[in-house]
Amino acid sequence: MNELPLTPHAKSPRPALDALRKDLIHEDGPRISTMRNYRFALVQYDPEVEFELRQEVQRLTSDLVAAGWTVLPISLQRLLHDRIRAQGPELAARVIRMEKRLAQSAQPTANAKALKHLEDRLAPLIEGPDGLAADCARIITDYITRHPEKTDRTLALIGRAGALYPFFRSSALLRHLDGKTMNVPVVLLYPGVRHGPTALSFMGELPVDSDYRPRIYS
Repeated sequence: MNELPLTPHAKSPRPALDALRKDLIHEDGPRISTMRNYRFALVQYDPEVEFELRQEVQRLTSDLVAAGWTVLPISLQRLLHDRIRAQGPELAARVIRMEKRLAQSAQPTANAKALKHLEDRLAPLIEGPDGLAADCARIITDYITRHPEKTDRTLALIGRAGALYPFFRSSALLRHLDGKTMNVPVVLLYPGVRHGPTALSFMGELPVDSDYRPRIYS
């Protein structure tokens, strides 16, 4: 897949990740949140710079590892694929057949119906406390259970959210993760547009969501 062409408003994700790096590698410990026992943050970046973002994440990871950190990369895209495969081959085949049939229909609302059908089938795998949030929590807690001494120097870096568009709600993901990460710093890489101090629009396409508690780096 080719990188999207840059639009005039697109900006580099480097400053946001540099600020995150500085707050993580702080002499008094990670300072990515002003709230006690709430170690969540978002890095907002323009969807057009996805590939630059990945390069900067690699640089951040190398710097953290050199400073004695462990970085747990968590791909939401991979987690969803794993969940679909776990349902058996028939689920994916049925969803694809139905989507194609609806999309090829001559009805004016066919595309909307196809998207709604796909959303109905995938939403239970993505949303809620037993959705992708449960998988993220499991990865983090499994690691810290084996390495409890590394809690303060482990970063869970959740990415590839754009692959879940338009079904993903990041504010819900973080809400369901709260209290289930053994106080490990968790950062979500968020492709979208920022609107004011606390509001974001996923991919710059979905309605603005102001339900964000974590600090937003952008």
